[in-house]
Amino acid sequence: MMPSMATLSRWTMSYFAAGIVLFIAAQALMLSGFGYPFEGLRAPSTLILVHLVVIGWLSLVMAGALQQFVPVLVARPLAFARLALPALILLFSGLAALLAGFAGLGGIIDAPPELLAGAALLLTGGSAMLVLMLAMTIFSERPITLFAGFVLAGLTSLMLTVFSGSAFAMILSGWVDGSGAGGLLAGVGLHALLGLGGWLGLTAFGVGYRLYAMFMLAPETPSPRLRRVLLCAISALLPAVAGLVLLATGHDDVMLAATLSVCGLAFATALHVGDVISLFRERRRQELEFNMRASLAAYAALALGMALLPPALIFDAGEPMVAGVGFLLVFGCLSGLTLSQLVKIVAFMTWIEVFASRIGRAPIPRVGELVDGSRVWWWLVLYFCGVAAGTIALVCDVPEAFRAAMALCLTGTLGVASELVRIRRLSRIEQDRCPPVNIRPGLFLTRRSERRKQHVAVSTTPHPEH
Repeated sequence: MMPSMATLSRWTMSYFAAGIVLFIAAQALMLSGFGYPFEGLRAPSTLILVHLVVIGWLSLVMAGALQQFVPVLVARPLAFARLALPALILLFSGLAALLAGFAGLGGIIDAPPELLAGAALLLTGGSAMLVLMLAMTIFSERPITLFAGFVLAGLTSLMLTVFSGSAFAMILSGWVDGSGAGGLLAGVGLHALLGLGGWLGLTAFGVGYRLYAMFMLAPETPSPRLRRVLLCAISALLPAVAGLVLLATGHDDVMLAATLSVCGLAFATALHVGDVISLFRERRRQELEFNMRASLAAYAALALGMALLPPALIFDAGEPMVAGVGFLLVFGCLSGLTLSQLVKIVAFMTWIEVFASRIGRAPIPRVGELVDGSRVWWWLVLYFCGVAAGTIALVCDVPEAFRAAMALCLTGTLGVASELVRIRRLSRIEQDRCPPVNIRPGLFLTRRSERRKQHVAVSTTPHPEH
């Protein structure tokens, strides 16, 4: 299990709040008919949606979660913790500039293309700060564990994704001569593989191994199996990197690189899913909580999506199939996992912040009492029903059915967001068991008094009744 000292990051809740707001905004735009399938898959409006979800939602939440998770993983305080706020500001500003630049390209607003170059600089700076904090925290503890290896591989993929995306932005903005570098734009798919499969996928694999063992009281996955998945995933990403290098040097055919990368990631995913199934089978907690039941749906989406992606690419299945599989992986797997685990993580962090220091001095609630698990479960069911319906609508190319599906997804997401607010407000805890109003948790920040403490002495292994 995790070390017995849990570190609280002051800005993690701010990353979470920004992420969930931007995810809601993206779904509202999709519900309004913005982007694919109402416009082309490579249209500026679709690029706005993709980056709003991948950077604004998934990457911001992952960045906030890692600032909380990595120090616990290595039992060390977060290195260069003061960079957390500047990194958030740069990432948010860079995303805003990127979206405005895309909107300018599409004639949605009157904005100069040079915004894309500025966005590249801001996003690179914010990502570099994030990587510095997390990598230096990991390197402060030796030997480096395999779990930390997943995170390091994910962070490397993040920077490769940022560098390739910055190159695209510089070309589109006109800052780089497109006559010689324009062929690089054919690497958008490889750029997406590094971002989704490397940064978000590999990191989620590593974090998932630890969290699922903790939440289900299951034995940790043996090192040889962890090493097998990590090496397979890294090997699968190498062709994507090689493909981008080939494009930058004038080659224009990277189909083989993309195929090798996708097939390799599918194989690594199959190994990881097998490990997760073993965790479920070997768990000591027989009754699954809402977050782990929802994770089953997310992993079903992952298995189906990664089974369909290689043949869709190899046989050129067309935009509707590619869009449907991509939606299933991004909304069904990555976003589904993020939504379901976010509720549990916020509840646990809130419990540590508010009640850990009162252990032995006053009656305190359990972590589970902060959350209405049954209500969260039904919000998640609604969300996953929307994902299933949206995937079918995209594959069958029925735009209006997709819009109806997004109404379900948005309603479920709003419901989960409302539960996160209730957790931070301690809405389910009786007044006589709540701390004084002046020391209750903030909605977007961990209390400043907690930041001055390097560690909170509380076990991160949840009690069975949590």
